[in-house]
Amino acid sequence: MNGGIEPAVRLDGVGKVYGTGASAVTALRDVSYSFARGSFTGVMGQSGSGKTTLLQCAAGLTQPTSGSVSVGGADLTGLTEAELSTMRRERAGFVFQAFNLLPALTARENIELPLRLAGRRADPGWVAELVKRTGIADHVHRRPHELSGGQQQRVAICRALVARPEVVFADEPTGNLDTRSGQEILALLRLVVDALRQTVIMVTHDPAAASHADRVLFLSDGQAVNVVEDPTTETIVAGLGTRR
Repeated sequence: MNGGIEPAVRLDGVGKVYGTGASAVTALRDVSYSFARGSFTGVMGQSGSGKTTLLQCAAGLTQPTSGSVSVGGADLTGLTEAELSTMRRERAGFVFQAFNLLPALTARENIELPLRLAGRRADPGWVAELVKRTGIADHVHRRPHELSGGQQQRVAICRALVARPEVVFADEPTGNLDTRSGQEILALLRLVVDALRQTVIMVTHDPAAASHADRVLFLSDGQAVNVVEDPTTETIVAGLGTRR
């Protein structure tokens, strides 16, 4: 913890094994880490290091085999799938590589969809602030096919923030974007943390993308092996070579 403040997400001894017996694959091994509120953390590692599994466990998308996960101080251990679904809807926001927007809905309708599914009304003032800060206020009546990739990802970020979650989980958010659009999205995630005091946890394979974070957590063979504070592209590239 930081100064007695409950972290946004805490992992204690988290392990994850897929399969059983001779075919069992260990994706995470005894990972303990606290993600501070109002921070931007990059999660990196070579292919197969466990970074996507860590994100899924932290977000309640999958249950760890061992250890515990808490989001906003709420322990996820032993929750039913229905309870986990409620937690994700109320406490987590998601930004994916593939945008995952519904093509039949306008940008505004996509943004407000999580609240509609929860039976809640959107706060017009908050939606207006989000679309203004993300630069899509003039495009909210368009459908996804009428938007560029960068604009679609901006809609996805608004959707992730609309319910005022404890944390936003971003999985390769610039993976489908050109360099310029990717830089704009990373700058926007940085703004989300600095101006809105949101917590962002981002999995990425790109050192340049991770350099926008406050710190980078490195995984290797399912274990947390290093943390780099105030990262630069150069220190991240060096960190990717870390082995236990």
